[in-house]
Amino acid sequence: MDATTSRTPTIQYHNIVDEPIAALVTSAVPTFQRQQRHCFGDASPGEFPLSANPSIVLHVLTACNLDPRDLAKLEASTVFLSISIMKLFIDDRIDNAAPANFAPDYELSLSELAALDMCQKRAIFKPMTEGERQDLKQRCGRSWKLVLRFLLAGEACSRREKSQAIAGPGHSIAVTSKGAVYSFGSNSSGQLGHGTTEENWRPCQIRSLHGIRIIQAAAGAGRTMLISDAGQVYAFGKDSFGEAEFGVQGSGLVTSPQLVESLKNIFVVQAAIGNFFTAILSREGRVYTFSWGNESKLGHQTDPNDLEPHPLLGALENTHVVQIAAGYCYLLALASRPSGMSVYSVGCGLGGKLGHGARTDEKYPRLIEQFQTLNLQPVVVAAGAWHAAVVGQDGRVCTWGWGRYGCLGHGNEDCESVPKVVEALGTVKAVHVATGDYTTFVVSDDGDVYSFGCGESSSLGHNTAAADAQGNQNVLSPEIVASLKQVNERVVQISLTNSLYWNAHTFALTESGKLYAFGAGDKGQLGVQLDANRTERGNPERVDIDLTEAQKWVERTNGLGLTVESI
Repeated sequence: MDATTSRTPTIQYHNIVDEPIAALVTSAVPTFQRQQRHCFGDASPGEFPLSANPSIVLHVLTACNLDPRDLAKLEASTVFLSISIMKLFIDDRIDNAAPANFAPDYELSLSELAALDMCQKRAIFKPMTEGERQDLKQRCGRSWKLVLRFLLAGEACSRREKSQAIAGPGHSIAVTSKGAVYSFGSNSSGQLGHGTTEENWRPCQIRSLHGIRIIQAAAGAGRTMLISDAGQVYAFGKDSFGEAEFGVQGSGLVTSPQLVESLKNIFVVQAAIGNFFTAILSREGRVYTFSWGNESKLGHQTDPNDLEPHPLLGALENTHVVQIAAGYCYLLALASRPSGMSVYSVGCGLGGKLGHGARTDEKYPRLIEQFQTLNLQPVVVAAGAWHAAVVGQDGRVCTWGWGRYGCLGHGNEDCESVPKVVEALGTVKAVHVATGDYTTFVVSDDGDVYSFGCGESSSLGHNTAAADAQGNQNVLSPEIVASLKQVNERVVQISLTNSLYWNAHTFALTESGKLYAFGAGDKGQLGVQLDANRTERGNPERVDIDLTEAQKWVERTNGLGLTVESI
């Protein structure tokens, strides 16, 4: 479950003592706990026969935040319980018991059985064939627990199937938890998807998508991509890349969502748009890219405007990716491996943004090894135009790349060629990070928001920092965004413009589904019409879109107690 959307405290069970099985079985516990009739005998008044409710077993194993160590110890130390519970699925005497959600697999351990049950509740897993499920299990390390960790990690990283807001270069996209899409702002290339090229400051639903549930969105310079719950990709706007730098005009514009035919045979769950390329992530954790493949910049050689997807070669071929993030000219991939989470990078290394200790390009994905040195398990990754950031499982934040305007948060403007912990956030447990051109936002587990970097267009939300010679309010170290704290809403997502050629704007989405916007608004990208003499807004104000369905989703899922680190 998305750690940013739950107020329910999780219970940690990491203190199961390593003792001999005999000692645990015969330890000082009441004698009645070892009587078999509690599982299979005639229940006396006040007793709770497990045989009548086998689903309680799955509930205990999945809702109590047990991690793999706990489950392994539980299975090893309570053999009598394991045998009894497994009999619940095969004993002829429980024909009237509550049915399990699937046919029993007698070779599965308790934890594997519970993990499979939870996998079957995930939206991406449900439509998979049995062959596809087994292939996924093989790719994930032959364990349903690792499959569940992969699915939960992907949901947490990109707010899949939850309400979300995307601050694109000059235009904005908002997706409700039920899959409706609203767009507003600049529309010179048809990137709003309304069938015209007219700007629109008022949020307007894309009516041509009626009946299609969108679960994820991506916005680039003059283009938009939407992912449906059926894994299909719809795109609109410009059909070529790199215009901002090379002055090249695309051969045509698409003003309404159109199905991307070259991707129709790939079940897509996420898209990321860079300045020269697009990357997509499949349901199985494979990464594909198209455009900007010339000179093998992304591990394959294609024409700059090639629309055919090509699998990203090299180290990611047999690695399970849960999230992708595209910068100006590079790509980051967060991968789930049996040994834990890791980050790979590929593309242009200028400024050290690939995180390998050098500024050289990488034609093939390469593992960023610094996280092992830092003993940090990445759970969220963000790619700014020229710098990157990661949130660790323990809440630490790392940044690296070009440090201009203080966007790395280390108190200076130095570049960092390997990930470095932001020491100023040492007392903050982060759960979410977002990056822009030269800006960074961090959301803490209690909903507070911190920002640092370039303060142009008031996109950081600070109004007290001293302006530099150019009039920019740059922030070199993390500062809490007091203006967001004043809205008395717990923030769960931040999105900001990630482009070098547009004044930035920022969105803050709250737990109750309210959307607040600030920063540049000259094209209507804030969802309001500014006064004639104003081009930006420094304080967050609510956007008139109904995203309150998100709160209902939170209430339905809080009871599960699932987190990525508990799998």
